[in-house]
Amino acid sequence: MAKMKLVKCLLSKRENVVLKKAGKATRFELATPPSKARYNWILSACFIAALVSVTGCASQRLPAKGEDWKSLFNGKDLSGWIVKCKLDDKNKEFWSVEGGTILADSIGKKKHDYVWLVTQKEYSDFMLRLRFQAYRNSPGNSGVQIRSRYDNEAGWLDGPQVDINPPGAWRTGMIWDETRGVQHWLYPKVPRGKWVDKSMANPDLVFYYSDEGPGWNELEITAASTRLRASLNSVKVMEYNGEGVLNDDIHKERNVGLNGHISLQIHTNDELKIRFKDIYIKELLGSRVTK
Repeated sequence: MAKMKLVKCLLSKRENVVLKKAGKATRFELATPPSKARYNWILSACFIAALVSVTGCASQRLPAKGEDWKSLFNGKDLSGWIVKCKLDDKNKEFWSVEGGTILADSIGKKKHDYVWLVTQKEYSDFMLRLRFQAYRNSPGNSGVQIRSRYDNEAGWLDGPQVDINPPGAWRTGMIWDETRGVQHWLYPKVPRGKWVDKSMANPDLVFYYSDEGPGWNELEITAASTRLRASLNSVKVMEYNGEGVLNDDIHKERNVGLNGHISLQIHTNDELKIRFKDIYIKELLGSRVTK
């Protein structure tokens, strides 16, 4: 039996109205309105409430205009982004725009090194919000690099990465540091050479594949000085203080950790299919952008 929710609109005489949406029914107890216009207005407001109860409030969390949020993806092309990879992978068209989304697709093509989609602009202190769509049949790993920098001669991207790992969704939100001389997990903290496991993840983590729920995940990353935080679908999955790490001599030498580019990853030798959209950034006061 469909779950019934009673909404009371406090007027005089009452009557019941039942609205149905996606197999669920929501009952509203409405007063007899003084006029037909008043009735239509109240009914419309209650119908909006019904949609929220069924579909959730995800769309309301998207940045609104006038809140100092800037879009990093125009929905049409890769303006503002550049593909970074080794010469052998230069002609592999793994990154494209399809249906208003950024599509990473290396399915059926395992022979490749890391291939990155990197912002042309650098950022230091910010809040980043984006949506990504993951597929059950995609065995590859991805992630969002922040405050990172690509070395064209070495063919390597240094900097910390917020992991996105569809084959083991529990790992999403953890921090792997790609910086040469580091290259281990920063969060959760494990001894060098050790790997993370499912017991270290937030048990309340929520992850959607393309065929379930809304089909999209909302990821928010905050970087303020040496402090990093990430939430996935409004659930906190990472909070890390990198004092003494992100600002150590190794990161200073590579000019990463505290400022740099944002990048989306296709992991080396991985078959990956993943989509990104609704990518917004809000730079925080005191941001130390160098370029």
